This record gives sequence, C-alpha cells and structure tokens, in this order.
Amino acid sequence: MSLDLFRLNGRTALVTGSSQGIGLALARGLAGAGAAIILNGRNADTLSAAAEDLRSEGHTVRTLAFDVTDHDAVRAAIDGHEAEFGPIDILVNNAGMQHRAPLEDFPPDAFDRLIQTNVASVFHVGQAMARHMIGRGRGKIVNICSVQTALARPGIAPYTATKGAVANLTKGMAADWARHGLQCNGIAPGYFETPLNAALMNDPEFNGWLTNRTPAGRWGKVEELVGACVFLSSDASSFVNGTVIYVDGGITACL
Repeated sequence: MSLDLFRLNGRTALVTGSSQGIGLALARGLAGAGAAIILNGRNADTLSAAAEDLRSEGHTVRTLAFDVTDHDAVRAAIDGHEAEFGPIDILVNNAGMQHRAPLEDFPPDAFDRLIQTNVASVFHVGQAMARHMIGRGRGKIVNICSVQTALARPGIAPYTATKGAVANLTKGMAADWARHGLQCNGIAPGYFETPLNAALMNDPEFNGWLTNRTPAGRWGKVEELVGACVFLSSDASSFVNGTVIYVDGGITACL
C-alpha cells in the first residue's frame, strides 16, 4: 500500500532540542509513525520528563544529553550512541534560539549565540550523523528553518540571517551527500504556539497583526508540523533533496 511509504517502523530518529515545543511535537509524531526516538537537550531533568511522557504513550524513547554547539561533545555522543545501540536513521536538527532587539543596538554576544545555536549546531550534528549515514548508503536529515528563511521583520535581523543560512546549508548538504543515499531537506514553520513565541502570543497588537497577515487567520499548532516531518523522514521522500517545505498558513504566499 502507498501508505507504507510513510511508515517508520524499525528506524531510529534523533531530534535535537526536543524536550519541549516543536522538537517534542516532532519527536512524538515520528514515534507515532513507528520510529524509536532519541530526545536531545542540555537539561537532563527536562529531558527525562519529556521521555517519560512519550514512554507513557507506549513509545520507545532514549535520551542523549549534549550541547549542540560543542563539536567534540556532539561527535562523542553520536559516535558513542551508534556504537552501543546501533544506527540512527533520521536526524531532525531542531535546536534553536531567538533574541529580539533593534539591529542598531543588537548585542554582539547575542549575535554570536544565535550563530552557534541556530547555524553551527546544524553543521556539527549534521556532519557527525552524515559520517555514519554515508557508510550505510542511506539517511534522512531534516533541518528546521523558519518563515524568516524567506521574510524579515523588525527586531530579529540576526535570527533571520541564521535561518537563511540553515536553508542554504540544507542545499549544501544535499549537494554533497545526495550521491551517498542521503536526503537532506528543511521545514520552515510559520508562527506557531510555542514557548519561544509566548511573548508574541500575549501581545494583543502583534497577535492581531499576525492573524490578519496570515491567510489561515490563526497561529499554527505544533502538531501541524508532523506531517511534513514524517514525509521527509520516510521513503515517501526518496527523491526529494535540498528543498524547504513552508508550513506557515500561507503567510509567504501573499503580500
């Protein structure tokens, strides 16, 4: 059956930054499609709580605590996990952060943190995973981009720059690794109900602007990202490479 193309039974997926928000929703969605899940984060307590939630739903879950901005720690964690537990078939690079300030006053240290967390981490984790995937001749890498990959708005110029970089790094991964059997793609969420966006959601002026600006007329729910992630993680996307799927309620489709 054609639906079998979307099943992830027997596969293992690592989702970075997955103790809450979009990362946890994607992990839950991949688990629902049959994958064993590896949750990642820096806070071991939060990570353990998220893992227990998924286990209580009947999913197979492990945790792997490492700092995605630390190249050596990333390599050690992934190499160690592969050696002890076996192949990781799917990587979802979700870890990210935001900092809002006028560009003329943007703190240089905050800019550096954005670059490390949003861009360098995709390189570190992607490279560490690809070295194993290339040897097996297969693998799925899904990088979480943003509506800001294509659009900008005041106060988040450096964040916009990082998400544009993630989209182009995704293309670069496909250019280098597609010939080895890897599919490397991205998902660009619009505005979703997450802890990262709590301040915006609670701002009546911004909330009104967003719902009027978005053709769907509302914020997205994190569960609405699962379909794109399952597609890009499954055999259904076996000839899809270097592309970014916008899941944004139509905001990038119109003025």
